Amino acid sequence: MTNDRRLRPVDLARLAGVSTQQIRNYEDAGVLPPTARTASGYRVFGEVHRGALLAYRTLMRGYGPVTATAIMRTVHEGDVPGALALLDAAHAALHEERVSLRAASEALELLAAEPPAPLPRSGGLRIGEVAVLLGVRTSALRVWEGAGLLTPGRERATGYRVYEPADVRDARLVHTLRRSHYLFDQIRPVLEGLRREGSSAALRAAVAARGEALTARTRVMIEGAGALHAHLDRLTAAGTTTGSPPDGSGTLTSVTDDRRAQYP
Repeated sequence: MTNDRRLRPVDLARLAGVSTQQIRNYEDAGVLPPTARTASGYRVFGEVHRGALLAYRTLMRGYGPVTATAIMRTVHEGDVPGALALLDAAHAALHEERVSLRAASEALELLAAEPPAPLPRSGGLRIGEVAVLLGVRTSALRVWEGAGLLTPGRERATGYRVYEPADVRDARLVHTLRRSHYLFDQIRPVLEGLRREGSSAALRAAVAARGEALTARTRVMIEGAGALHAHLDRLTAAGTTTGSPPDGSGTLTSVTDDRRAQYP
């Protein structure tokens, strides 16, 4: 595909549903290749820029704006292997999330199916003892309690927290789920289901929802990688990574005066 078709900033803006200033920002950030200029200094966008915009918008859905920007900028700096390495890193991180989810699912199923384990001593545990048992800070336990995830009792005389076996089990669940990046609102129904009926149905639903979200993200990332592949093909066909004419001049002189005002 060649870069013959000339596009105005407003054409790209309408394509993406953003402002013309955002299009200029994309160019400054390296999301779009540098533009060619008329003899009077006006920007002239082309099909390469249109392809870059479409690739970025698709990448952003799966990889997020920070990674998508880094990928596009690296491409337009001429470092295609570096851009592909960024894609590889994102997919590797997603794989780690999936592995973590699988491990959490297996661990939580076992934990939820078992009755609360007996404590090292009778009479319940203090917050510091639970923190040591789980390998967390006492501040984390207080945050979880403040969010309504934990409800330890209190000693009548001292007011100190007392964690019974069910409280320690709940703390273990919260700790495991938080390490798998679950939000408090996702953890709460799991605990409520276990407390209400001793059932792991809510737990399985939360894990399944997380798995579905990872699958959906994977599909969008694959779509983004395909859009980037198409953009790389356009750059190859144009013989440039900059969007400028292949001769490297970066200047177009054939735009007539009545059209220059269209390319601010």
